Amino acid sequence: MAQFKKETKNLEVIVKSLIAGGVAGVCAKTAVAPLDRMKILLQAQHEHYKHLNVFSGLMEIVWREGFCALYKGNFVQIIRAVPYAAIQFTAFEQYKKHLGLLREGSHIDGFLAGAAAGATAATITYPLDTIRARLAFQVTSNTLYAGIIHATVKMFKEEGGFRAFYKGFWPNMLGMIPSAGFTFYTFEKLKYLCMKYAPHYLCSKHKTNTGGGFMLTIPAKLLCGGAAGAVAHIFSYPLDVTKRRMQLAMMNPATHKYAMGMWFTIKMIYVEDGITKGLYRGMSINFLRAVPFMAVGFATFELMKQTLDLDTGMKV
Repeated sequence: MAQFKKETKNLEVIVKSLIAGGVAGVCAKTAVAPLDRMKILLQAQHEHYKHLNVFSGLMEIVWREGFCALYKGNFVQIIRAVPYAAIQFTAFEQYKKHLGLLREGSHIDGFLAGAAAGATAATITYPLDTIRARLAFQVTSNTLYAGIIHATVKMFKEEGGFRAFYKGFWPNMLGMIPSAGFTFYTFEKLKYLCMKYAPHYLCSKHKTNTGGGFMLTIPAKLLCGGAAGAVAHIFSYPLDVTKRRMQLAMMNPATHKYAMGMWFTIKMIYVEDGITKGLYRGMSINFLRAVPFMAVGFATFELMKQTLDLDTGMKV
């Protein structure tokens, strides 16, 4: 009987974590959807937008395609964001719990938990990321896909079955490991430091079923999440560009060469455009996007944990 209650409690925690992660994913992705679309257009050097910067590009989208075009592809992104964020946040909590992570001084364990959580979520939801990128890359005057279902069927029939949905998967995974690892580690470390050294300025009291403790205030959550996003994306950005080129390679005959493999694509990007305008193209918008994205995502997840009594706080 005691074992059954324990298993039921664990299942309840997992379900609540999935809900909290899903809500966090929707809020974070919706908050940065226009920047997400602009980043894809810049990374893949769309003919109508490659000569523009971030802000002029956003205005050009509104002028050329209308305001709603800023959110093109966001529906499929939300469909992906819910399971992705739910799995990523829940996996991290579970890895952290079962491996006895985040003890003071446990640097490598915290990093590995975040990396494993990111890799787990990315593997499961990657096809939706590819479809979303295809839809976001289209402009109103030149469309290949009428929607999610049409894109799925067309890619499956014309590009080799399920393999079509996993183009760019390996650079994504190689970039995900340091990115997710540093993201979760940085957030948890900053959260710990705030609670330990400045609880009266950055924390507030929170009562739960199991007692009370200090919780980060909403501004502190946003600050820690934003800092985590800024740190993590520096390392993985060239691989993110490579992934996008491979995902979008079959949309234009001139870019079919990027479907030949990860290392070939990296080499071609470097030869044709160099480092600044090639491998790090769109990096400025990535920073503009990553900071609020991570800030909103982590802050929402932490708030949902408090609401669902998943976080008992830290005693000080």
